[in-house]
Amino acid sequence: MHPLRLALVLVTMLALGACATRPPMAADAPLDQPVATDQGRVAGSGSDVRAFLGIPYAQPPVGEGRWRPPQPALPWAGVRDGSRFGPDCMQPAEYPELRGGRGRSGAAGEGPTMSEDCLSVNVWTPARRSGEKLPVLVWVYGGGFTYGSGSHPSYDGEALARRGIVVVNFNYRTGLFGFMAHPQLSAESPVRSSGNYGLMDQLAALQWVQRNIAAFGGDPGRVTVAGQSAGAMSISALMISGRAQGLFQQAILQSVGVMRPMADLASYEPLGLTVGPDLRQLRAMSATALVERLTAVLPPGRELTRPRGLGIIVDGDLVRANDHSAYTQGRYLRVPMIVGTVANEGGGLARSLGIRDADALRRYVATSFPGQEARAAQLYPVAGNDEVFQVLSDLVSDTQYRHGTRALMRIAAPAEPRLWGYRFTQRRAGDAAEPIHGAELQYPFDNLQAPHRGRVRPFDASDQQLARQMADAWARFVKTGDPNGADMPAWPRYRVTDEQLLELGTPVRAVAQPSAPRLDFLQDYLYPNRR
Repeated sequence: MHPLRLALVLVTMLALGACATRPPMAADAPLDQPVATDQGRVAGSGSDVRAFLGIPYAQPPVGEGRWRPPQPALPWAGVRDGSRFGPDCMQPAEYPELRGGRGRSGAAGEGPTMSEDCLSVNVWTPARRSGEKLPVLVWVYGGGFTYGSGSHPSYDGEALARRGIVVVNFNYRTGLFGFMAHPQLSAESPVRSSGNYGLMDQLAALQWVQRNIAAFGGDPGRVTVAGQSAGAMSISALMISGRAQGLFQQAILQSVGVMRPMADLASYEPLGLTVGPDLRQLRAMSATALVERLTAVLPPGRELTRPRGLGIIVDGDLVRANDHSAYTQGRYLRVPMIVGTVANEGGGLARSLGIRDADALRRYVATSFPGQEARAAQLYPVAGNDEVFQVLSDLVSDTQYRHGTRALMRIAAPAEPRLWGYRFTQRRAGDAAEPIHGAELQYPFDNLQAPHRGRVRPFDASDQQLARQMADAWARFVKTGDPNGADMPAWPRYRVTDEQLLELGTPVRAVAQPSAPRLDFLQDYLYPNRR
């Protein structure tokens, strides 16, 4: 027998043998006992909310599996310990608080904190038995497609799960591991494409939820998928991919970076060649070396009106068209949505761009809008150096988040009236500055006490109240498809005619869409005659 065929036969026999040793999934089993998934049994921890952490949903994408679609996880015998997170995916050291290999208490566990063997899922459930059919929230983390983890304490699902929903998050490949295209990878692929491996991981995790969430008391027919930044953009890509039908019924998109120019396979493959021309050598490189290569090959800065350096691409297979074309042509999943932005989305990136004086900013605005320099200068005027930061922040906010959010909602609203928009304006602990990208993350999880980038930020009673209101609203949306209720002021549905949003701050109130003239300009510049 051919060696490859023999290996496949042996793997199949091992899988069947493991399946035969575990009991069938019970229709109404108690969750204080090990839960039977389609791979094997897993034991959780906790009392009112049970946590089942670090469950593999795919095989480790290592060796020849590096830069290939995820493969189903192999079964295991016995009971798996689900009290600790699995390793985080390989990434730069952005978050010192990541707890790969650690449990609910945060105490150190066994194993490395980062590994390519990282494709695992985490479940928090308030259900007492498997047959309760509670609605499900699946979270997709952001991080610029280069970092992030389901083990981040901000995304701990316990507080949300106490509101009567099952909360799930998972790890997916990022950086070069998750989004590198390469001519040799395309050549070896059956579909002659490469890249978007992290997006394939997300599909595999959502498919795992469909097969297994009932065992944890969840309803696979009532799944809301939520994400922020790169996570929200990933959800949007799944909505236009044609592969996500039936995997979720609702979506929450926080700071979604859609309707920006997207790269295609031909323009992305050269980036892979700069990582290395020989695929065999790249697969033999250490994971740490590849993380280091990421910063070496990515272009510095950010070209605001051109495709980003690394991320989702129009690969011709999983993603067949840019998002603006797909949405305007009606080729997307029509589901109830919450979509929103943060007041000063661009503040963080603006500081990192290194533009400090008015002349430099004027040049940056001009090079960002070739052919429309004069109009851009009118809309983003800067009189002196003291105005540079705010004007640059507005430019980044508009091009990277506000325009795409508004364009998405204007396209979706006529076909899906169950659409709610928001603008997060809360100044944490009375901060003098407006909130920047990512400032809202801990509020809908009601996890203000969680460390972020190595520290716990101060918060006051108004933050606690808003966190409770947002978490309640997110949970209501997961349960009913409508975030309204309790003590939150009425949240109007988004309509193109008046573009009402809910301002999530102190106080919470309905407001009109801000900065419309600049967003109109961006729409006309990026997509002429398609407003």
